[in-house]
Amino acid sequence: MSSTTPTPRIALITGASRGLGRHTALALAEQGVDLILTYQRNQAEAQAVVQQVQALGRRAVALPLDLADSASFAAFAAQVKQALTETWQRPQFDFLVNNAGIGLHASFADTTEEQFDLLARIHLKGPFFLTQALLPLLADGGRIVNTSSGLARFSFPGYAAYAVMKGGVEVLTRYLAKELGPRGIRVNTVAPGAIETDFGGGVVRDNKAMNQQIASVTALGRVGLPDDVGGAVAALLAEGSGWITGQRVEVSGGMML
Repeated sequence: MSSTTPTPRIALITGASRGLGRHTALALAEQGVDLILTYQRNQAEAQAVVQQVQALGRRAVALPLDLADSASFAAFAAQVKQALTETWQRPQFDFLVNNAGIGLHASFADTTEEQFDLLARIHLKGPFFLTQALLPLLADGGRIVNTSSGLARFSFPGYAAYAVMKGGVEVLTRYLAKELGPRGIRVNTVAPGAIETDFGGGVVRDNKAMNQQIASVTALGRVGLPDDVGGAVAALLAEGSGWITGQRVEVSGGMML
């Protein structure tokens, strides 16, 4: 009898050179998934993640992407197509994780139009039109995971503009699930709670008083870690989650219940 090796799945993760994107990439690599990673400026960090993925026995490619520049998305899609051909000899990938983002802490009264517009370009317009540009390269039966935030459910002063964008991402997820359903593409949102990363200047990780305060209002009694989110995204992309689509999954340890 002859046996064939299953074709590996390929995931494209935006903003995967650090933080939650990096941990998601490594969690997927451990599940046997190959990776296309994007970074904005730090190529060295991205290549370090590529090497970590390769050490886990998977293939990976890192490509530059400025999510705030939607005019560049067609050229980026062409780069993805070329990478698929050269590295995998395939025309399509299987999973898209819209992860890249920036933080902003400013009161509603002090938020500027410039800050608002930058958040909108990166967190809402970016995922909308990047996903659109990549649709021809996403395989039927594939999956998309968008990244929201617990701040779209509960409210803390200083995050109004950021949370508004994430609320839009959650609505977009439901529409994508509906419109891409005929292709068998599942689309879900992961909404992290407070996580110990350098996001937003690392305040959750480095401010002991804030860390303890958040832990005190979290059912599981601690602040989240990057692996908590990476594992959740990997679970949504695993075979057993194929009947889940159009959903918001909060990964917060039961924060602010």
